[in-house]
Amino acid sequence: MDERVKFIAAYLRGELAVSRLCDAFGVSRKTAYKWIARYSEGGVAELVERSRRPHAHPNAMSPKVESLIIATRKEHAFWGPKKLLAVLRGSYPGLKLPATSTVGHLLARRGLSHPRRSPRRSSPYGQPFLGYDKPNAVWCADFKGHFRLLDRTRCHPLTISDGFSRYLLRCEALRHPRHEPVKEVFEQTFREFGLPDAIRTDNGPPFSSLTIGGLSHLAVWWIRLGIRPERIKPGRPDQNGRHERMHRTLKHEAVGEDRLEFASQQARFDQWRKEYNEVRPHEALEQRPPAEYYESSPRPYPVELPEPQYPAQFETRRINHAGYLLWDRHKYYVSWSLQMQLVGLEEVRDGNWVLHFGPRALAVVDATTKKFTPIPAEGATSEEKDGKPKKRGQPTPGMGVGPITYPVSPPAATAPPKEDHR
Repeated sequence: MDERVKFIAAYLRGELAVSRLCDAFGVSRKTAYKWIARYSEGGVAELVERSRRPHAHPNAMSPKVESLIIATRKEHAFWGPKKLLAVLRGSYPGLKLPATSTVGHLLARRGLSHPRRSPRRSSPYGQPFLGYDKPNAVWCADFKGHFRLLDRTRCHPLTISDGFSRYLLRCEALRHPRHEPVKEVFEQTFREFGLPDAIRTDNGPPFSSLTIGGLSHLAVWWIRLGIRPERIKPGRPDQNGRHERMHRTLKHEAVGEDRLEFASQQARFDQWRKEYNEVRPHEALEQRPPAEYYESSPRPYPVELPEPQYPAQFETRRINHAGYLLWDRHKYYVSWSLQMQLVGLEEVRDGNWVLHFGPRALAVVDATTKKFTPIPAEGATSEEKDGKPKKRGQPTPGMGVGPITYPVSPPAATAPPKEDHR
């Protein structure tokens, strides 16, 4: 600024020609005549350096588009730029829309977005899970954290989703996370959508128990229906990450700070579930809603619950009403969850039998020494495989269903688990 003022002062004195002034001040003639023209138009104030930013940009966002984006964002407060653009493309086919990053900057300027903390990631855990290669290959189920309602009772949202399409099959408000209401919800879901190949859950009740193989009444029912129960490793919700991500959206959009009555909360869940399945774009589905990818299972819910089928070489027995196996004039405690269930015994060598329930190998029965040795579940820790007892209350890790290779040296015998009536 000072140099420009000095140049104009020297020019006004008329002591030197413009070319000599340019040499003295080290500027080009084009710059010199620009300064002179600006001074002539507005005086010294016009000598301030102007911004080189263009007054208009051919690709600038129009006020109409900006208003549509802001209005859509306020209608769906937790949708990001990609979902907003996907919805606007469907609603306004001929409208010229900005880039995703431009929408992100707009939301940030308007205070409609907040930076997200990057979560810490851990290495994958080796688990023989089925893949999400088709609809109904794997369903994911869990309870969203409970919260208090207007009548001071607690709501426990039970959610069931299809892992392939992310389609939310159920979002049910339950008073208690117990076996009876949970089984009723699953039965309704099976009747409406058919049977999946597997259901993936965590290790809490009523999905799992502290008995042999972690079998709960719910898991026993699933196995009889031909469904493979899968359980993630304790403390690893990322192994059911698709479902957990849905829970975050559920918390933001369907569990408000305002407390409702029980029926009103279920109505809110139903409305949100419809929008989640049919309207909300999903990034992993090419910004299309889950309803466009999901189709019902070809396996219908049976009229009668089938019994487990065993190969011809197996001996079959039925666990008695107290959870005991009567075998070779001896009584072995198996599990309260297998009361009156048909099990199979396969002889692997003289006097040694492997106890199966459906395709799941549960224990080794030594008819000679009368020992009953549980077989560690797939995904068990090294301590559990060595036969060391677990602490009371620690759930059994993932239960695999499939072919089991019996070890040459079976693990040391452990005491039968205590009955758990939770």
